[in-house]
Amino acid sequence: MSGEQGIREERVYFLSVIQTFKSYKDLSHKRIQHKKKCVASLPLHHRKLLSKYSEDLDMLKEGIDKNAELIPLVLKHAYTMFDNVYSNMEILPEQDARILPDGLDKVQSVFKQLMRDWSSLGATERKQCYQPIIEEISLNFPPDQCDRSQIQVLVPGAGLGRLAFEIASRGFICQGNEFNLFMLIVSFYVLNLCQNIDEYVIYPWIHQYCNNHSIDDQLTSARFPDIKPKPSEDGGFSMTAGDFLEVYTTKNEWDCVATCFFIDCAPNVVQFIETIYDILKPGGVWINLGPLLYHYSDMKNEKSIEPSFKIVCEIIQKVGFKMEKCETGVKTKYCQNPSSMLQYEYDSVFFVCRKLKKEEVNVDN
Repeated sequence: MSGEQGIREERVYFLSVIQTFKSYKDLSHKRIQHKKKCVASLPLHHRKLLSKYSEDLDMLKEGIDKNAELIPLVLKHAYTMFDNVYSNMEILPEQDARILPDGLDKVQSVFKQLMRDWSSLGATERKQCYQPIIEEISLNFPPDQCDRSQIQVLVPGAGLGRLAFEIASRGFICQGNEFNLFMLIVSFYVLNLCQNIDEYVIYPWIHQYCNNHSIDDQLTSARFPDIKPKPSEDGGFSMTAGDFLEVYTTKNEWDCVATCFFIDCAPNVVQFIETIYDILKPGGVWINLGPLLYHYSDMKNEKSIEPSFKIVCEIIQKVGFKMEKCETGVKTKYCQNPSSMLQYEYDSVFFVCRKLKKEEVNVDN
């Protein structure tokens, strides 16, 4: 019974994600209507001074409507993305599939991720965050010394899949793993169903109401995909859904694990480090870039730990890795509007670790 209950809960959650996507336009319009009501409540002379602001709010509706046009296209294929698990789904009572808390924020984040991963506007961020990882993988597995079509690379926390796609495009077997169902649904569409370059227009920062020089900043558009998502025939590319800790339990399987803005996504970073070590082959390499934002830090009822990077480094080495490279202060941005008055920039860490072979462990001991 518990298994059936688990399946039902998964289906209810899936339908809730679908409902949340569908609510995007309505919730976004309601937010604008609330702002217009705020203006309408002001004294008459204030309303006159804010007439241009009211016009700007109306302009935002057009961008929201444009974003909303993408959603039914994406959802049309969502039911078949997990090997038809949901294609024959029973119709559940409407109250079982509710809009998720912070649903609008979750959908908004997908539009920003589309900009980052699949538009030319995100090229600068990808160069900052993905290029060092790609170069390090290429350095560790040069084509004249190995058959890249036999090298298996795992990218946990793959988001919309661009980093994993780029690695596979260089001839490697690369698998991206993602837990966020919002990301999985959209990545499935981009990677499997987008036909033309710059096929779609989105407004990734249309919900960013603060720190704009003008309405044009908020209405900055991005086209995607900037390339046709088709990895080279020499490589093997795939995406898996699920919790990294639950999906990857086979030891000594991967030649390389590449993590980007990922290790701080766990309430217990030690678990991530141990799992990465276990699933790597002896001699395998772990390449990481990102900050330590610790996503669960401020969440109520979460048992989150937030060790400093110095302690993380000590844990990495005690688990059994050899730290081969370590750089701090690597400038990186994340889904940043280049025109905003507020610019977030991380001083990220970039490190390369190797799982020692048995004979190397014995020598070190």
